[in-house]
Amino acid sequence: MKEIVPAPPSIVRNEQESIRALFTKNVVPSYGRFELVLSHGEGSHVFDVNGRRYLDLGSGIAVCCLGHAHPAITAALTEQAQKLIHVSNLYFTEPQGRLAGELARRIGPGRVFFANSGAEANEGLFKLARKFGHDEGRFEILTAINSFHGRTMGGIAATGQDKVKKGFEPIMTGFRHIPYNDLEAMRQAISPATVAIMIEGVQGEGGVTPATAEYLLGLRALCDEKKLLLLMDGVQCGHYRTGKFQSFQRILEGVPGGEKFLPDGLSMAKSLGGGFPIGAFWLREPLADLLGPGTHGSTFGGTPLACAVALRILEVIETEKLDERARTLGDWLQHELERLARTYPGVVKRARGIGFMLGLELAENIPALAGSSQTAALQFVNRLHAIGVLTIPAGTQIVRLLPPLNLSPQEAAEGIAKIEEVVKALVTA
Repeated sequence: MKEIVPAPPSIVRNEQESIRALFTKNVVPSYGRFELVLSHGEGSHVFDVNGRRYLDLGSGIAVCCLGHAHPAITAALTEQAQKLIHVSNLYFTEPQGRLAGELARRIGPGRVFFANSGAEANEGLFKLARKFGHDEGRFEILTAINSFHGRTMGGIAATGQDKVKKGFEPIMTGFRHIPYNDLEAMRQAISPATVAIMIEGVQGEGGVTPATAEYLLGLRALCDEKKLLLLMDGVQCGHYRTGKFQSFQRILEGVPGGEKFLPDGLSMAKSLGGGFPIGAFWLREPLADLLGPGTHGSTFGGTPLACAVALRILEVIETEKLDERARTLGDWLQHELERLARTYPGVVKRARGIGFMLGLELAENIPALAGSSQTAALQFVNRLHAIGVLTIPAGTQIVRLLPPLNLSPQEAAEGIAKIEEVVKALVTA
């Protein structure tokens, strides 16, 4: 008699459907969610309610830098929660002061403001720029085409992607978008109203595109010449994801003049808290004095709990040399993705990125993906889900790899093998 694989227990099926029903009934449908219901994680893996394991190469969109359920984060949360969780910024607390010092030590002389997210951190930089140029009537910030700076009204105005602006017109004024990595275009775009230039060191949502060293050094010189602020959004590409604390430090490594480079302001979030919400922005001296008492604030920004977690994460990264892991293993991953592009040019166009911020650019018009209304990137990500790997789409053709910094070589090899499995299936389909 033919053996029939038994159906999953009804309680498991019911759990998955009941959770999805809770979302349908109670949660604003502002996200296009995948057909996965996750229950827990461990290290570089997450598990769904059916008990299936997935290698997480997205790490919560570059958030879970130490993976899932890391004991150091659990210990930091428990220890600090037993002391002090929140007292508001009307008072001094030691964890916030220590964390600000650690961040400034890794960037350069300056001071730090704490928020709860990357979007909030970027809003703080927008306010800084307005304050800086106010007395001269300068307010305009130039950002890059394909940039992404958050979902607030200020964030979508700053973002150089039309799709995030649709339905929210009239868009807040004061932003214009210029081609990325084009220094001359930026120079030509400067107007009497321009007060700042803001870019990502590596564009993430826009397709994993790093800035060139020449572009960064040229922008710094241009801003000095025109008395503009140079602001950087390090929300996704920061916190050792590229193999250095901030992406500009990796891009300019060994480049003449690169050791002197500093932006005037830099936003942080995502990996800063390893999954616990925290954002921040660093300001170069003496710009921090522009935001005096009453000019900016946050109820939950820089709580003792959030800062204790962020401090512990920095300790783990430094002790375990995870910056070196992101660099060396990231280089290996990129070489492997480049191999796929050479071997399967009909499916993979190229690899892009740096460190543990990588993009697999799919070829145009892949026959096996042509019959769907979904983008090629989305279809590819769904095929990876089916064999147990999580990645993140960007645009229509890019699949992002944003793994935890403590990804092991064995897990990296597993991820490449699974990606190649999907690529081969598309070739033979």
